Amino acid sequence: MSFSATPSPRAAVRAVIIDDEPAARRGVRLLLSRDSEIEIVGEAGDGIEAVELIRRERPEMAFLDVQMPGFDGFEVLRQAGDAAPAAVVFVTAYDEHALKAFEVHAIDYVLKPYEDARFHSAVERAKAGLRGLDAKALAARLAQLLQFVERTTAESPPAQGSTTAGERSDRILLKSSGEIYFLKVDEIDWIEAEGDYMKFHVAGKAHLLRETMARLEARLDPERFIRIHRSTIVNIDRVRKLTPAFAGDYAVILADGTKLRLSRGYQERMQAVMDKAR
Repeated sequence: MSFSATPSPRAAVRAVIIDDEPAARRGVRLLLSRDSEIEIVGEAGDGIEAVELIRRERPEMAFLDVQMPGFDGFEVLRQAGDAAPAAVVFVTAYDEHALKAFEVHAIDYVLKPYEDARFHSAVERAKAGLRGLDAKALAARLAQLLQFVERTTAESPPAQGSTTAGERSDRILLKSSGEIYFLKVDEIDWIEAEGDYMKFHVAGKAHLLRETMARLEARLDPERFIRIHRSTIVNIDRVRKLTPAFAGDYAVILADGTKLRLSRGYQERMQAVMDKAR
């Protein structure tokens, strides 16, 4: 009589959670607690702690915030060197970083605040990626990721928060109804603030991005985009005319007929743009 062998259970994937927000770490930990294939081997609240944690535990997977004290998420990976995990799921509130995450071949990213279904989709993709990579492919992928991070770190200015012309975006990643849009900035008609989000108006459609007005303005080329109100940015190429409005303000009329307010505090900048166009 013969018996079929019982398959040995798959070893749990060793993972770390790195985020400077305690509530965010708790949220990730709670979601991962439902997955018997994930073993959380440590947490860190800043970039320096994160590097030490990764070097000590050598995890296979990391749930990594992008913006943190000490080192940002990409610098954490560079500093970790050979100990850096193969599967990286970036957890971020900023789509600009998601673009970079794709370019370095991270397994996935999730935007804060994230939905449970989207988070679990990222986890499953990360696990599948780990199962599908042999040692040689794993090493090659890790090397490619670290080379990209090292190159982009070297090209970036040392001061955090500063934005140069070389860093300005020519595309913006937007998430809408579970889909990802890579929006070219020259497609944008105008942008307005809406709570914690920026609403992009593009050919009659609207898309939301969790971002601040100041950060978004710094990412856009000032020769092409102008702020006309504390909550409005317009693509200069879409402006058809200006008309007088109430109490010394003007209205900006776009090519599609949209009427926007040009407040007095921003009229000087608009006048400079008009003078330059003559």
